[in-house]
Amino acid sequence: MLIAGLTVGLLQENCYILGCEDTQRGVIIDPGDSARALLNEVDEMGLTLEKIINTHSHFDHVLAVNAVRAATGATFHLHREDLPILHAAPERVREWLGARIDPIDEPDHYLEEGHVIEFGNETLEVRFTPGHSPGHVVFVDHDNGQVFAGDTLFRGSIGRFDLPLADGQTLLESIQNQLLSLPDNYVVYPGHGEATTIGAERETNPFVGRTAAFSFT
Repeated sequence: MLIAGLTVGLLQENCYILGCEDTQRGVIIDPGDSARALLNEVDEMGLTLEKIINTHSHFDHVLAVNAVRAATGATFHLHREDLPILHAAPERVREWLGARIDPIDEPDHYLEEGHVIEFGNETLEVRFTPGHSPGHVVFVDHDNGQVFAGDTLFRGSIGRFDLPLADGQTLLESIQNQLLSLPDNYVVYPGHGEATTIGAERETNPFVGRTAAFSFT
C-alpha cells in the first residue's frame, strides 16, 4: 500500500492518502485543511482518488472535503451518527477560529461497522468507535497491520471527551473493544501527533493501558 501523511491546519491534524500500487486507485482519510497541498500530493503519487473517508467530522478533519471532492469527483463517506457534528462545522469554526466557512458537503455514502472499503487491490475494515464523537469510526488495514485511528487512541493519550456529543466512558469502551483487540504489532496512525503501536498503548497508555488508573466511576 502507498501511504502519505500530511499534517494540516491550525490544529495540526494528520491527513492520510492511501493508494494501491498495482492500480493507482486511492482514498484520502480526514482531509482537514490545505486542499491544494493534499491534491498536489495525490498528483505526485499518481493516484486516481476514488473516496474521501472520514473517521469523524470535527471541523479540523473536514475543512478540505468540499475542495477535494470538487477537484477529484471522489465520493464522501461518513458515519450517519456524525451528521450533527458535520452540520455544526461552520458554527464551530466561528467560535474557535473567528472565521467563516461554507457548510461542508453532505456525505454521498454512510459508513457502517463491518463495511469493507476497497480501492484497487487494497481493503480497509470499518470499525465503529464512538466516544470522541457519536459517529467516529476507524479504518483497519489487516494486510499491512495498521489502523488509521482518527481521534480515538493517541501515543500516550486518548481523544478528547469534553466536546459536544462526546462521551468519555463510551470512548474507553470503543478503544478497549475495537482497538486493543488488534494484535500488538499493528501500527496506529492517529489524527494528531506521532504514530504508535497497539502493543505500546496496551502496556503504557495512562488511560487504557494495563496499569491505567483512570476511571469515570
